[in-house]
Amino acid sequence: MAEKVTAGHDALGAFAPRFAELNDEVLFGQVWSRETELSARDRSFATITALIATGAFEQLPFHMQKAKENGLTADEVAEIITHLAFYVGWPKAWSAFNIAKEVYEVA
Repeated sequence: MAEKVTAGHDALGAFAPRFAELNDEVLFGQVWSRETELSARDRSFATITALIATGAFEQLPFHMQKAKENGLTADEVAEIITHLAFYVGWPKAWSAFNIAKEVYEVA
């Protein structure tokens, strides 16, 4: 089972408690724990792809770190970003590569 996430409560609990609850209990509690249907590794693959595609780079470092913890290698992430570059745009790929380099500690 996925570990308990309190990021929503920690970041937005005082300002948007219902959103924080949905983030922590539904998204990270119920959805991410459905590993019989889709592994955490595959969920990470899908999530970082969606974040890159939509340009949601503020959330990408957290999810790229989770992808690393869930078994995606630096080479696989580089290949995902390279592939996406042709579909979602070169600038988004550059931004994603810069985040990936930090997460995977590559100079």
